[in-house]
Amino acid sequence: MFKKKVIVPWMLAILSTAGLAQSSNNNAVKELSLTKAVAEQLAAYPLKCVVQEYPNKPSNILEKPADAQGPQQMHPAFYGCFDWHSSVHGHWMLVRLLKKFPDLSNAALIRQVLNQNLSAANIEKERQYFALPINATYERMYGWAWLLKLAEELHTWNDAQAKQWEKNLQPLTDLIIKRTAAFLPKQTYPIRQGMHPNTAFALAFVHDYANTTNNDTLKRIVELRSRDYFLKDTKAPLEWEPSGSDFLSPALEEADLMRRVLSRAEFKTWINNFLPRIAETKPANILKPIAVTDRTDLQLVHLDGLNFSRAWCMFGIAQALPKTDPLHKLFVQSAHGQLSAAFPNIASGHYGGEHWLASFMLYALDMSAGVGN
Repeated sequence: MFKKKVIVPWMLAILSTAGLAQSSNNNAVKELSLTKAVAEQLAAYPLKCVVQEYPNKPSNILEKPADAQGPQQMHPAFYGCFDWHSSVHGHWMLVRLLKKFPDLSNAALIRQVLNQNLSAANIEKERQYFALPINATYERMYGWAWLLKLAEELHTWNDAQAKQWEKNLQPLTDLIIKRTAAFLPKQTYPIRQGMHPNTAFALAFVHDYANTTNNDTLKRIVELRSRDYFLKDTKAPLEWEPSGSDFLSPALEEADLMRRVLSRAEFKTWINNFLPRIAETKPANILKPIAVTDRTDLQLVHLDGLNFSRAWCMFGIAQALPKTDPLHKLFVQSAHGQLSAAFPNIASGHYGGEHWLASFMLYALDMSAGVGN
């Protein structure tokens, strides 16, 4: 049986303003956008979870009894939000919102939390943890990718505190870059599943970081491996999606990566071979929002995130195609529909979704900016 959606008052006001209150029964879906009012409410989610130690899923390897430590002892910077990677993208979210809206009413609290968690001492302990040989695969590559997304966000912010946080983070950033550059040449085959290990998702974020910071060596590695892994792919098996606990679409994440790596002309040819006739067949399993039957289930709630991640992929793919291309319009419309349908679900009242979904929504909103119908 489907669980009833929980729509808190601020969401209801936004939905009504955007004309989305009855979007599930209305084909004319309107667009959500990131406003200051939305940003202030969204910030409440990471503000709560980045300093909430429990419940927690450490996912660490114990070599000896002394390694059995609490989350904050092991990860003084990124101990909250249930797991390490969610804490990292919770911090990214706070940076992104404050950067875009410096006068948020909760700006002082955001800065206080970031200053406390992203201290040089905390980051050094994180670096030491990752530097241990036993932890060489910890958070590879999903958490690594989000760490570089946080570093990228700080790098592009002309703010005195942000520059200090970037400096504090740099030793861990450098280690993750080194690990990534060493690992990719050894990874013979990409991982194509719809959860954390997905290779295409990680490479897209790593490419963004390399491109933004002019790290040409890292960029070349990502582009070479992307071509090795995916350039010859054709006829993506869309009928296999979604899987029961996906929060990423294997096909769309791959396409979202390749639009970064290929020229526009190359990409247009590639995607026509990769997603042939999708504009004609309009597969509902990819283009329509996914329903979630139980948001208290830590795996089933992943499907809420799938709506957001499919939206950001579709917005990105559309930007790489001419507006006259049928796939452009199809993906933009589908992305707005999935984004608006998933929006109320970030406030389900259950920590299993609330510790991470708002970050996914924010990134989807960012990718929607500037995309025409």
